[in-house]
Amino acid sequence: MAQPAKGPVEGPCSTPSETGSTATPDCHPVDEKLHPTRLIPAALQHIAAMYAGVVTPPLIIGQAVGLDTAAQTRLIAAGLLIAGLTTVLQTLGVKNFAGNRLPFVNAASSAGIAPILAIAETNAHGEQLPAIYGAVMVAGVFCLVVGPFFGRLLRFFPPLVTGVVITLIGVTLMPVPVGWAQGGDKEAADYGDMKYLALAAFTLVVILLFQRFGRGFLKQVALLMGLFIGTVAAIPFGMADFSSLASAPVAALPTPFDFGVPTFQPAAILSLCIVMLVLMTESAAGMIAVGEICERKTDGKTITRGLRTDGIATLLGPVFGGFPTSAFAQNVGVVSLTRVRSRYVVAVAGGALIILGAFPVLGAVVSLVPMPVLGGAGIVLFGSIAVSGIRTLSEAGLDDSSNIILVAVSLGAGIIPLAAPTFYADFPAWAQTVLGSGISAGALVAVTLNLFFHHLGTRGRAPAPAALKSS
Repeated sequence: MAQPAKGPVEGPCSTPSETGSTATPDCHPVDEKLHPTRLIPAALQHIAAMYAGVVTPPLIIGQAVGLDTAAQTRLIAAGLLIAGLTTVLQTLGVKNFAGNRLPFVNAASSAGIAPILAIAETNAHGEQLPAIYGAVMVAGVFCLVVGPFFGRLLRFFPPLVTGVVITLIGVTLMPVPVGWAQGGDKEAADYGDMKYLALAAFTLVVILLFQRFGRGFLKQVALLMGLFIGTVAAIPFGMADFSSLASAPVAALPTPFDFGVPTFQPAAILSLCIVMLVLMTESAAGMIAVGEICERKTDGKTITRGLRTDGIATLLGPVFGGFPTSAFAQNVGVVSLTRVRSRYVVAVAGGALIILGAFPVLGAVVSLVPMPVLGGAGIVLFGSIAVSGIRTLSEAGLDDSSNIILVAVSLGAGIIPLAAPTFYADFPAWAQTVLGSGISAGALVAVTLNLFFHHLGTRGRAPAPAALKSS
């Protein structure tokens, strides 16, 4: 039998020509260095796909803890800077230490928002962000410790469990954009006024029109176009506040511990460590997906380096104002759709985020978006997260009655805090933090029931996916 030809080797390729790329038989597409005429538009697509998601966690959390406009601007700038640094580290990598060297985007994940808001609700004003950042830092250490062994733990987080968790992320976040659509400030006299609802509905319609009739790049940036056009439409009605532009510095790096010195609360730490397990599962799944798209093997060592990057960013991010960091699934979709597999494209996108984060005035531009406009876009954004979870569940064998019960009970446990916010009012404080987050509660129940139905008392154990075994 003939021996297969030697495949492309891993590593950077030579400088591209003006009209083409560096693709040769000895250069893997992941390592192509595209000419700027191809590289820059491809990087812009990634920025467009990730930007709204990157600024969403600081926007939501900053609003929830009552930050003023200046502090909100600094929080957004910090999120952009950390996302850019993490993405560059992930794509370019440090040999045998960190970075999966794939076209992979990392930033603060929306999955951490609901548990973080639960932590904020159990702390006094001014103590919220320190408690959040302390828990985030410990979750980063947890990721660094568990990451090398995560391939073995992944069997406890099959699609059945991760599908429940991802669905709950979208469902439990839905009240947030609904509140935004009504004006954002529940104490305001005009909260819920029709002018706010009309603006939110207009934004949603714009997004739908771009999604339906847009082609190529316009379709990919439908969310951003909705935010832009909705903001422009709000100006004549006095619903856009430009004061943040005047007060925001043009250029400034985030100040260490600008939002307070971290404090460490056991219940908050437990809650975010559970979330970190979910984020690690998502990152591992994303790496496997990108590896398949790019036709480059994603083994245990690659995943370990990728998760180590997540852990480093999650541990060090809170020093400057960051939150739990994970993969961005929407950028996996961009790679699949465009078939541009060069990691240098994503590295350039990460570099652009660093520039955006180093100039807070650019973050202030984002904070100009009125709450109702964010509400209309948020319905699409968070709803799409729930749809991702449903899609995962559809592949999880729901024809099995045990699986149906597992999903039903887990979703029920996760929706309790949403349906009855005072349900756990008489529980101890630590239990309120863990169970008060629908994501944490649903994840705990899903993992427990998965053990009960599929692991406890069984003779064999399902082997870890081949892609997760170290070579």
